[in-house]
Amino acid sequence: MGNCKTLKKEHIPLVKRMMEVGKAVLQRNNFSDLNDVRMGFHWPPFCSISHLHLHVLAPASQLGFLSRLFYRINSYWFITEIKSLLSLHGGQFSGEQEIRVNSPFWILSIPSEEMARGLMKRTVCAKSIFELWGHGRSAGELYASLKNYPVDKMLPYLQSDSTYKIHIHTFNKTLTQAQKIKKIDALEFLPFKGKVNLKKPEHIFWILEDYGMDPNNVPEEPFHLYFGRWIADGQRELIESYSVKKRHFIGNTSMDACLSFIMANHGRVKPDDVVYDPFVGTGGLLISSAHFGAYVCGTDIDYNTIHGLGKATRKNQKWRGPDENIRANLRQYGLEKYYLDALVSDSSRPIWRKGMLFDAVITDPPYGIREATRRTGAQKETDKTAERSTENHIFVSSSYHLSDIFFDLLKFAAEYLVMGGRLVYWLPIYRPEYTEEIIPRHPCLKLISNCEQMLSSHTSRRLITMEKVKEFKDQDQNSYLLDGQYMPYRGHNSFREKYFSGVTKRIAKEEKDNQK
Repeated sequence: MGNCKTLKKEHIPLVKRMMEVGKAVLQRNNFSDLNDVRMGFHWPPFCSISHLHLHVLAPASQLGFLSRLFYRINSYWFITEIKSLLSLHGGQFSGEQEIRVNSPFWILSIPSEEMARGLMKRTVCAKSIFELWGHGRSAGELYASLKNYPVDKMLPYLQSDSTYKIHIHTFNKTLTQAQKIKKIDALEFLPFKGKVNLKKPEHIFWILEDYGMDPNNVPEEPFHLYFGRWIADGQRELIESYSVKKRHFIGNTSMDACLSFIMANHGRVKPDDVVYDPFVGTGGLLISSAHFGAYVCGTDIDYNTIHGLGKATRKNQKWRGPDENIRANLRQYGLEKYYLDALVSDSSRPIWRKGMLFDAVITDPPYGIREATRRTGAQKETDKTAERSTENHIFVSSSYHLSDIFFDLLKFAAEYLVMGGRLVYWLPIYRPEYTEEIIPRHPCLKLISNCEQMLSSHTSRRLITMEKVKEFKDQDQNSYLLDGQYMPYRGHNSFREKYFSGVTKRIAKEEKDNQK
């Protein structure tokens, strides 16, 4: 059987059986809290397998970022992205916004339709935006709200020479066609004078109904109902069109396309900006910034990666091809004109002239898991290793403590960002030790947002966004991290050891259980 688009009414018993099997598998694996489960299908084109398959996610309260995004368990990422994009367009995120974290529908106060369209041209977290004409907790409340909406605001879209259609979207429930028609007919009190055109209407209106987040306990009536005029869709299609799976040049740590665009939006990247990545790798973060019209550049200590040499990352490919490099990636998407260059350089020893050069620094530093943390060092330094590339290029590298990576990164951003420029980077976290106080700070940088992506039960990484609010002075040259910010990352393999400690414990537990 194909994907979920092929499902029909006669397939209801099949889907119920799939859900029963999913619950049985969970119970066999000693998972008993069936209220903390999320089940569902991926809607094309976001399908990993061509045949019908049900996703069973548990515990739902501990879903990782991408799962949370697809199943909308937690929407804080959306808040921070919208805040950044509002500020980019000259607006502000007011305290009057009606935010329901466990709901897919939010009510935002945006100054103009032009600004709303501008937001949707950038966001990858939001699906659509509407001009809200009415809402309520019941059909009666919705109709009363619509009757109180100013008629003069409705009339421009209801003229006799215009065309329109009405859509119905229900979250967590499916309605029959007869039920949908009944709900549309109930809106006959609205002064529609135009003609219905289902193919190419001038105006599209939506009825949105929220039946909650629990697929195992769907109410008869919705918790909230909304009616509004469609304005624009978000940029969710970018996730597929820029997918790493289709990219020409990738590495072990190439950033997911969705996260790359979120980072560019957090950095408020705009046309003609200059964006820099000091740990550029295969250039995934440069691509999202270039898509928004920024000129991009980067550096990396790995000579082979910068020059596209050495072993390939893809399965069934031993060596990289002659045209596998960062420039080829941007050329693939028609963005080569925004590519300045990528240089072999040590981020701990900046090569740039003094002055404010960059509008944004967007990067994903190595954590010591899949990529080593290294910097150049003298032969006399400890832990040194000599490395030779395929071009007979030899350099000596030494360990680079994570605490030093973050100190150097914040110092670099404070010195080389323009005023109001943003630093966006990932901070690895050992969750048992995490407090807000361990987030690295600098007197020239203000913390804007802090979003978590789960990696495992005991580790995560946080997307940190900071903004330059003070000019860099000589006295800021040695603004070291506080002890509380330094200690969790002290040592070459500090996070690596904590990351794998959980894996080791889990393997030991499984072996012990198997012996029983």
